[in-house]
Amino acid sequence: MITREQIPTVMDHPVYDADGDKIGEAKHVFLDDATGQPEWVSVKTGMFGTSESFVPIHEASVVEDHLEVPYPKAKVKDAPNVDVDSGGHLSEDEEHRLYEHYGIDWDAAWQTSQSGQGDWGHTDTRGTTTTTPRADYAGTGETTGTPRADYADTGEASGMPGAGYTGTGVSGDDAMTRSEERMHVGVERREAGRARLRKYVVTEEVQQTVPVRREEVRVEREPITDANRDAALSGPDITEAEHEVVLHEERPVTSTETVPVERVRMTTDEYTDEETVRGQVRKEEIDTGGVDEERYDR
Repeated sequence: MITREQIPTVMDHPVYDADGDKIGEAKHVFLDDATGQPEWVSVKTGMFGTSESFVPIHEASVVEDHLEVPYPKAKVKDAPNVDVDSGGHLSEDEEHRLYEHYGIDWDAAWQTSQSGQGDWGHTDTRGTTTTTPRADYAGTGETTGTPRADYADTGEASGMPGAGYTGTGVSGDDAMTRSEERMHVGVERREAGRARLRKYVVTEEVQQTVPVRREEVRVEREPITDANRDAALSGPDITEAEHEVVLHEERPVTSTETVPVERVRMTTDEYTDEETVRGQVRKEEIDTGGVDEERYDR
């Protein structure tokens, strides 16, 4: 549970769930009218903070520079829609729906609030006492709803006892807290383009030289000698005759076959570049009001 003194450290700071996931930024804290203790915090959610969800902070805790709540991020984002600017109060119906969404027992919370033993409150439909939460401190430093000086801009605390923080930034002691905003930069992954493999067929001319052989007729004449005389006189003396020789030649022929030549695949390589992000953050400065600081520094 957070205290009223911790509210300034919660406003405009991150809100995380129990798993360490960031839900959004805290924008408003609603107090219980009966106990004056923080009861609900509104959280800006969505990529650009366009939505605002209510979260109970009875079991929340401040860890370093952020607020942790015991509810999953998805449950907070699905909380019933409540108009934050509707007069600074939660209506009975709105609070009923929020209690039901977060599984909080309405009657038990009412009894705890009335006994002053806890921070839970609601509009009592059984009597005249109302403990409806109201936004007495907003992220802008301005009071919302019906004015009540628990967290006002006048520098004076009034109303419920124990109001130790005012809009001037002065706490109950003699010190003044100076705050400043810190810029948190994250990254988001988005699609930058697409690449694909496509296979298609082309026809090209190829050339290859191969040797081919052919036969040609060559006439040979030889005189009659003792060695061939018998062969020459073996036939008739005078006659007509014909002799035929078959000639051969080679011609090139082609055929094709399909063979695998390579495998092609696509992979991605990741490179890291650096980009400079600029933004505006606010910070508080303290004017010493005429006090010679150099004198005390010496």
